[in-house]
Amino acid sequence: MTTSRDGELMIGELAERTGVKVPTIRYYESIGVMPKPGRTGANQRRYGDRAVDTLRFIRHSRDLGFDIQEIRDLLTLAAHPERPCDRADAIARHHLEQVEQRIAIRQSLRGELKRMVKQCAGGRVATCRVIEVLADHAHCQAEHKGDSDR
Repeated sequence: MTTSRDGELMIGELAERTGVKVPTIRYYESIGVMPKPGRTGANQRRYGDRAVDTLRFIRHSRDLGFDIQEIRDLLTLAAHPERPCDRADAIARHHLEQVEQRIAIRQSLRGELKRMVKQCAGGRVATCRVIEVLADHAHCQAEHKGDSDR
């Protein structure tokens, strides 16, 4: 990958170093999550170490499931290291609650799928429990009300 003489990176090298695709980098710039980079006389983007750090922060945050607004807020907080971290903690706690809710839903889905598969007798489609349950979701929800506790 090509690097400019002054040590700044071209967008392709930034993408390579951070594992973030070029169109995604451009998108982050367009929505203001990444600062707009400096440009050469030929209008090519140039990125320094700060951009690498910021993009790695964004990528790690996205890998953990934080949404763009949460990341924007966390980046703003990170730019002021002297401030208390209670807001960052609140963002992370809220995100954890959302993750736990999604896990509970997935566990409930797993239970329902296990029941469907277990109840399938392996006969004909006309008597297939999997097809029957999928065709009558309202009945299935009533039948398994409270399963998210399991």
